[in-house]
Amino acid sequence: MQLLTWFPSVILFVAIFRQPERVASSSTFLDIFSLPLPDNSDPCYDSDGKPKRCIADFVNVAFSRQMTATSTCGEFGPSKHCQPSANQGIAGTKTCFLCDNSHPKRRHPASYLTDLNNPNNLTCWVSENNVQYPKNVSLTLNIGKKFEITYVSLQFCSPRPDSMAVFKSVDHGKTWIPFQFYSSQCRKIYNKGPRGTVNKANEQEALCTDAYSGSIDNVQAATGAGSRIAFVALEGRPSAHDFDNSPVLQDWITATDIRVTFNRLTENMGSHADHEDSSKDSLYYSLSDFAVGGRCKCNGHASKCMAHGGKTVCDCRHNTAGTDCEKCKPFHADRPWARATEKDAHECIACNCNQHAHRCRFNKEMYLLSGRRSGGICVKCRHHTSGRHCHYCSEGYYRDLSKPMTHQMACMSCDCHPIGAMGQSCNQTTGQCQCKEGVTGLNCNRCAKGYQQSRSPITPCTKIPDFPEGGRSSKPSDKKGCGNCSRKSRKITPVKYCKRDYAIHAQVTSREIIGEWAKFSVQVFSVFKKSKDRLRRGEDTVWVSTKDLNCRCPRLRVKQSYLVVGKDSSSSRGGIILDQTSLVVPWSEQQALRIKQITKSHKCKGRENI
Repeated sequence: MQLLTWFPSVILFVAIFRQPERVASSSTFLDIFSLPLPDNSDPCYDSDGKPKRCIADFVNVAFSRQMTATSTCGEFGPSKHCQPSANQGIAGTKTCFLCDNSHPKRRHPASYLTDLNNPNNLTCWVSENNVQYPKNVSLTLNIGKKFEITYVSLQFCSPRPDSMAVFKSVDHGKTWIPFQFYSSQCRKIYNKGPRGTVNKANEQEALCTDAYSGSIDNVQAATGAGSRIAFVALEGRPSAHDFDNSPVLQDWITATDIRVTFNRLTENMGSHADHEDSSKDSLYYSLSDFAVGGRCKCNGHASKCMAHGGKTVCDCRHNTAGTDCEKCKPFHADRPWARATEKDAHECIACNCNQHAHRCRFNKEMYLLSGRRSGGICVKCRHHTSGRHCHYCSEGYYRDLSKPMTHQMACMSCDCHPIGAMGQSCNQTTGQCQCKEGVTGLNCNRCAKGYQQSRSPITPCTKIPDFPEGGRSSKPSDKKGCGNCSRKSRKITPVKYCKRDYAIHAQVTSREIIGEWAKFSVQVFSVFKKSKDRLRRGEDTVWVSTKDLNCRCPRLRVKQSYLVVGKDSSSSRGGIILDQTSLVVPWSEQQALRIKQITKSHKCKGRENI
């Protein structure tokens, strides 16, 4: 049974206090829980190193801890305290003692409640006299950290009170929650019905019982063995046998402080004839032992608690952390934290970040989508990595397959050319940048075959026109559109010269393709025939359509000089336009003599010869 696994001392404690005659036989049962562990073993892991649920030792939480009382006899001077004699046959017989805080043997401090309890020599805490209802007295035990409380046991030196309440705090005394009420008049004192019942809907409700209220018949001497009240936290709670799966009860038994408040003395106290004169010295509370059984709350992830930085904390295992092992260690958020159970230790799992991140966070949606296998997301991936597991390269970097993904240099820079590439991204596997048209290379840093570099950052590489020798296109589709471009048609005759509007000697200095046009920058050396375009010596511009340029009509090359004879054209671009009707002949001294002969022997009408 899970209750026995988690809380063996609950059953043991009930057996001890409900069947006193069997206390002596419990030593064998206790030995089960005191067997020494094998050397170098960890109760939180099995022999194969697999995690398993582990729990801290069951202890008397109150032992040697600080106890505070709102009232203690002898604090304001000596006081006399009496109790009715245990010999009920002698009316009015009392047993009295003197309480004096200044005398070592007459002191009765609250520290006596948490020392080693010796039944043969009881040391009792005693409150001040005359504390009858509505006055109350409280005892408060500060545990220091969260414990899972099994029982609270009080052993009295005086008669048991008629009305008292047990409280717990889970926030170190800031607020208090009732645990249990005791009274012969539950309705009147605590506004609760006696003998209430608990079901699964109200398992965190404090009940009131009249079974333990004091009476004169139960009075014993202060030096006697005293009566006892024991509150068992899980007794009567329906989910106690399924404690692992009951967060309600797990919260119910958790406490950082325990407080017992005495609200009303014994109902029959002071019924003797001399009550008016001598009963005040009997109106007090007295206890010899305040025991709290429980375990250090470590949520099944630690087998012991230890002192750390002046506080008590769990010695956490299973990659958990916190005072109560209530969270996962940093970087162990691949699945949600959970309390360990008998079936599953719920060990916190480290995130998989391929050694490129020091932090990760848990994502519930991702965890559910993975079939509850993995929900960790790496935070701030380093070494130019990205992704949930830092498992691929960031934009602008690509994977170096010669190195494992865990290597710091697993990602290399794409180094894409700022003009030749479409952007800085590249193929994650090959590192190939996305090149613009006509550009090639791993980094897009050179023009492809058949293309040449231009001055445009938009189209850095333009297609080179296909000009075969002889002036004819090498492409069958181009022959039909080139017309008559034979060498004979380029011969300059007096008739052709006179039919053209201008004649110049010029050298081509540069070329640039702009759309469907080729722009040539030229240096004009001589003007043999002036046109309405008013050509002059110096720099000028010549435009040729890419279609004519492909047919080599005209044919122009950079750094070459030509005799150009053509017709006027109106161009918004500026400069002159050459087409298939223009005569472009490589320059030579013979061409200069030829032009002089033509101009000397043939006067072209309507044109001024220079």
